Amino acid sequence: MYQHRELSRRRFLWSCASVPAALSVTRLTISAASDPWAVAQTVLSRIQPPAFPDREFLVTQFGARPDGKTDCTQAFRKAILACHQAGGGRVVVPAGEYLTGPIHLLSGVNLFVAEGATIRFVTDPKRYLPVVLTRFEGVECMNYSPLIYAYEARRVAVTGKGVLDGQAGPEHWWPWKGRRESGWREGQPHQEPARQKLFEMAERDVPVKERVFGEGSYLRPSFIEPYRCQDVLIEGVTIRNSPMWVIHPVLCRNVTVRGVTVESHGPNNDGCNPECSQDVLIENCSFNTGDDCIAIKSGRNRDGRRVNVPSENIVIRRCRMKDGHGGVTIGSETSGGVRYVFAEECVMDSPRLDRVLRIKTNSVRGGTIEHIYLRRIQVGQVADAVVHVDLYYEEGDRGQYPPTVRDIEVRDLTSQKSRYALYLRGYPHAPIQDIRLVNCVFENVARPNLIEHVRNLAAENVTLNGQPWQLAFKHSLIRRGWPMRLSDAA
Repeated sequence: MYQHRELSRRRFLWSCASVPAALSVTRLTISAASDPWAVAQTVLSRIQPPAFPDREFLVTQFGARPDGKTDCTQAFRKAILACHQAGGGRVVVPAGEYLTGPIHLLSGVNLFVAEGATIRFVTDPKRYLPVVLTRFEGVECMNYSPLIYAYEARRVAVTGKGVLDGQAGPEHWWPWKGRRESGWREGQPHQEPARQKLFEMAERDVPVKERVFGEGSYLRPSFIEPYRCQDVLIEGVTIRNSPMWVIHPVLCRNVTVRGVTVESHGPNNDGCNPECSQDVLIENCSFNTGDDCIAIKSGRNRDGRRVNVPSENIVIRRCRMKDGHGGVTIGSETSGGVRYVFAEECVMDSPRLDRVLRIKTNSVRGGTIEHIYLRRIQVGQVADAVVHVDLYYEEGDRGQYPPTVRDIEVRDLTSQKSRYALYLRGYPHAPIQDIRLVNCVFENVARPNLIEHVRNLAAENVTLNGQPWQLAFKHSLIRRGWPMRLSDAA
């Protein structure tokens, strides 16, 4: 008998003789008239990168020196202000190395980092004061400025083929996580007391302006964070060594992230985190991260329900995911909801990439996650599951807001190696609904699918370890409780 050590204490039922009678078997048909990718095309027609006037403002003309030692903070500020006051244009960072504190973009400004240019950000946390309105793990607060920040701006960009280096590492920023593998040592301060204080303040509806952190709190800032902005472009740059989340658009609309390379393996170093944002395109990017490559979020717990803005209409295409916890992830901050996410023509391949599609939430977070579509995904290997939906993440089913997860379709996916094909854990009172697999191949899958409380699981033209899905399912099902619909072309 197959032994699943991780789940035995939960007393899952194991069936290997036949498909249970509770499962009705029918043929799946998906109407072309209901093609969700027509919705994706409508979304793409609305996403237009901002244009900028043909004006240039060289930071070297405002006092910046490309020697990697001179503090260029004031030079960047002066150049950005001059560009903004002139009606917009490009603030150009020529080849060389520039040391700076936080960069705050203003409307109409395209920060252009030329090929051969590297911007290195100082590591003294005091330089990221005074505090600004931001979010920490989905909760609004006043905290350290992100390294590059824009607030309520229109038409802002960071472009070019240069490098942005946050200089975070085991000596700076990362130890605040409080983990030894990130450089923390016994007796050193860490983020957890302030983190719990922030969450508690949010549960009591303490006004955001009174949730003041910053110095002495050890809550790390994001790298690039446009907040309440419209018409945002981040293109071409290489981003390294972030304190925390790398690209974090919050409450933004019309966002393009294109041709960006993220190399950042620190704690919570997610590559791109659209949060409560609409009409977002992420394309032709490379992610090599210490956490999720792309993680779509919408606020945490009571604070997320207070803001109550979903992330929606997000298109991901032609990206490469290397190391990370998940290739395309939704959560765990899902309280405002996530809907209409499209990912296509991506390549995911690394023994240190855990999952392809990852949805993580619980009944404390809540929210509705729906209309999630993947197609033409090429997977070399992942360490865990190809499709991973877990409603027992962190707190599990201990809250009063059971999430709704429904309408997930994966088609034209090929995976060469994984631990699971599917890892799906819903609640008895809130099952995962309507999972469809079409034209998928799962090879070298080490363990049986784990399926718990799923309603309507359908497959058409799907094979697992060389067997038709219907046959493979009979011999590789761990299930509990909820009747499912299985469909297969066989």
